[in-house]
Amino acid sequence: MVEQRIQEQFFESADLHLRAGETLARPIADAAGALLACLTAGGKVMVCGSGAGAALAPHMARLLAGRYERERPPLAALALGHDAPQQVRALGLPGDVLLYIDDGEGHSTQVITAAQGKDMTIVVLAGRGANAFGELLAETDVLVPVPHERAARVAELQLLVLHCLCDALDYQLMGDQTS
Repeated sequence: MVEQRIQEQFFESADLHLRAGETLARPIADAAGALLACLTAGGKVMVCGSGAGAALAPHMARLLAGRYERERPPLAALALGHDAPQQVRALGLPGDVLLYIDDGEGHSTQVITAAQGKDMTIVVLAGRGANAFGELLAETDVLVPVPHERAARVAELQLLVLHCLCDALDYQLMGDQTS
């Protein structure tokens, strides 16, 4: 019985990944474009989140400032802490990007408002409640809505989205990796 339940977790996750690949390719490409424009213009990416998204934020900042799958010059990125709105107000500059990872359990508009006040581009990875972000964001901002209700599936897919962003940046900055 437990084994069957475990298999169902894998099947549900695999199904979500397959469905989301088609619907999220364009918003992920748009998000990668926003990050690339920021970084090549000398800006920085400020990453934060709520719930599970807060745990993913330092991972993404490390991947950008360090490396994803191959060596490259470090990219300007930092993970924000629990006082993210204050950090955005103190450190954010026009042209920077706020990458906000929402776990769907209730988002914070304070950090979005702080980034808007600094004329930053905003990229939001959202689960449940993604529609609420759509109403907050400007046309130049990007919403990547994960189409699932379960927080665990949302976090799994958000991790993949972050890895897709890193891969897209590396590809655009350094070209295709050949073996």
